[in-house]
Amino acid sequence: MGGEVTEKTVPIADDDALVRLTSDVVSAYISNNAVPAASLPGLIAEIHASLSKLGKESAVPAAVEAPKPAISVKKSVTDDYLICLEDGKMFKSLKRHLGTHYNLTPDEYRAKWGLPADYPMVAPAYAAARSTLAKKMGLGKKRAENAKASKRGQKATAN
Repeated sequence: MGGEVTEKTVPIADDDALVRLTSDVVSAYISNNAVPAASLPGLIAEIHASLSKLGKESAVPAAVEAPKPAISVKKSVTDDYLICLEDGKMFKSLKRHLGTHYNLTPDEYRAKWGLPADYPMVAPAYAAARSTLAKKMGLGKKRAENAKASKRGQKATAN
């Protein structure tokens, strides 16, 4: 008993607690909003009724419905674009759209919709075009050529 603090919840059905809660909510509302004196009794009655219903409603949460995609998963991937399952919009790349509009990472998006880990975030034709462009620019070749040249140089100095 010494020094123990226990928190008790007061049932809302208790009239004194209900009146106190109602007065707190009404005073907070009135302090932030202009309310004519004539509508005050109606406001108080409405808040009181709402708070009294809270104590009587069942504690069983409503069944959470699984989200439905804007388009079927099979139709969401085309060669030229991807269709976002969240809103049905077409994109060449989904990553930025998901992050800015839905605050989702690609992995979270895949998990939410039950998509496989290899579900693309970039349209296949776009990825191929970018790959071709990178190869034309010579990206990735310099390292390989430098590595071969340095191996040749090491062999020549070793002799």
